[in-house]
Amino acid sequence: MSQANTLSRPAAADWRTLAPLAVLAVSVLSLGSAFFAQYGFGLQPCVLCIYQRWPYAATIAIGLLASLFLRRSPLLPWALALAGLLFAVGAGIAAFHVGVEHHWWQGTAECTGTAGYGATTVEALRAQLKGTPIVRCDEVQWSLFGISMAGYNFLASGVYAIGSWTAAWRLRTGAGARRRRTAAPAPARQDR
Repeated sequence: MSQANTLSRPAAADWRTLAPLAVLAVSVLSLGSAFFAQYGFGLQPCVLCIYQRWPYAATIAIGLLASLFLRRSPLLPWALALAGLLFAVGAGIAAFHVGVEHHWWQGTAECTGTAGYGATTVEALRAQLKGTPIVRCDEVQWSLFGISMAGYNFLASGVYAIGSWTAAWRLRTGAGARRRRTAAPAPARQDR
């Protein structure tokens, strides 16, 4: 195997270190981006936006635990596969949100702004309505190139899921191991 080929493929030990760190990094960056959009730019999340954050919180925990405790464990591929599953759940929630934004289907009851449910007096209803900003799930607050934040989250979560599953498969099957050629000793040269 050439040296360039060896450098381009990480060894199994590298996969065991890099894969959980990658899960942790993309989860922190994605969740951090959502919070930055909310608190830095004032884009208030709807209930489906909040739901899309939960898989990232879970994959942060998995990435952190896997980085600290599971690097040498046979459970690491399973942790990465679970992270991939959570990313896929996040992609599913994001896809549902995109459908709501495009009016392909109805959102949940919370998407329509049902504030005031459970108020027993007019004063209690007024207090709830004043304190509850209603953010509808079917209204796009921000988009770039015609793709909303939910659309970008769908794409990112899908890529993260595939990456996690690929890393889990490589570690499970040993495909992440560096293959070394052992050179046979050269035959002794005989001079006549």
